Order: sequence, then structure tokens, then C-alpha cells
Amino acid sequence: MTVAVVVFPGSNCEHDVVYALRSLGCEAELVWHRDVDLTAFDGVVLPGGFAHGDYLRTGAIARFSPVMAEVRRMADEGAPVLGICNGFQILTEAGLLPGVLLANRDLRFICRPVHLRVESTESILTKMATVGDVLEIPLNSYEGNYTADPAESGRVLLTYSDGAGKVSPATNPNGSMDNIAGIANGAGNVAGLMPHPERAIESILGSTDGRVLLRSFAVSVAAFAEGRPARV
Repeated sequence: MTVAVVVFPGSNCEHDVVYALRSLGCEAELVWHRDVDLTAFDGVVLPGGFAHGDYLRTGAIARFSPVMAEVRRMADEGAPVLGICNGFQILTEAGLLPGVLLANRDLRFICRPVHLRVESTESILTKMATVGDVLEIPLNSYEGNYTADPAESGRVLLTYSDGAGKVSPATNPNGSMDNIAGIANGAGNVAGLMPHPERAIESILGSTDGRVLLRSFAVSVAAFAEGRPARV
């Protein structure tokens, strides 16, 4: 099983993602955003950073990168597709996830650990977790304020909470609707979250809670690889 970690001009978390996935026994390779063939891969990660400098709007230019047609094809085929931070923004701009990411409520860049409560395990990102689990994951973003039509907000996977798992306005760092930190599409194979699980995989980083999320993704990739027709 091999995962494509897509690199856009301005990505800056791609090596962190590759390291984290490899530490979980998953093969991962960097793929340039102009590549147009992902048939050799069983899953895709769009990492964090500032794709194309976010000069127009976060993810708005990246959605037109040549590789995104292949990302959409893989998503439609049921392959695991994960967007982290800027990658989450790209997935919403591309219409692979509902909603939009706006500037943080206080118009400030947030760079600190936050607590997340697991709300659903029916996704490639949370299948190895337990509903009610509280995870400590770093958040690093300026435009992480998730907003969507309530009827189209997707499957909520993670919400911002306190350390005890209580969700309230006081635990909402960026103004996201209903404290939403991560969502999935209806099928559960496309997921996005604003915090960075790849930055919480070893104790030296202050938390290993990101491992359960990336392990969920790795297990999902393995299952998809096992079930797809043999390549020739």
C-alpha cells in the first residue's frame, strides 16, 4: 500500500506527513501537484502549508492543479483521501468536502495545542478511535473557521473541546460552526481536519494522540489496497 502526499508550491508539512505515515508502516511518496497519474497509489494526503501562497483564497488556486482531477477520481472510487489544514481547505474548495474555511474569529494566527473530541468513528480518519475520546493535537492556522450550510456540513468527526471532552463556546479557538474541527463526506472515505496529527506522533512532540488518526488512515489505505483489482 502506497500513499501519495501531494506537494503544492507553498506546502510545508509534506515531509512531516511522510515521516508519520512511514512510522506506522505505510509507504508514502511525495507527488508534485502537476502530476496527472496516481494509479500507483492507494490513498492520498493533501498536507498543510500555504498552497500557491494562498494569494487568492486558501485552496482556491490549488483546486485547479492538474493532480486534483486524479484526487477526485480516487475519491470517487472510494480511495482514502485526507486533507490536513491547508489540505482540508483545498478539499472544500474542490467540492470534495462541503463548507468553507474562513479567517479565524479573532483574525489571528493560532499556533497551540487544542483538544478534540471524537464524534464519529465512521471514517478513514477515526475508525481506530472511540467516540468520546479526547485527543491533544496542535492547531496552526489563520483560516480555520469552518462554516457550512447545516444541511450540508458532512459527517462531523472531531469537535474542539476541553481536556475533559466538554464542547462549548469557550473551547472553540477559531469560531468554527458547532466547534467543528474535522469532517468527512457521506461515504467516509474523504476527510479533512484543521489540526495537525502528524505533529503529535511522538512523545518528544508533546503528544502521541495524532497516531490514532493517522493509524486509522493507514488501516483504511491497506483495506482499500487489498480490495481493489490487481494492477497490471
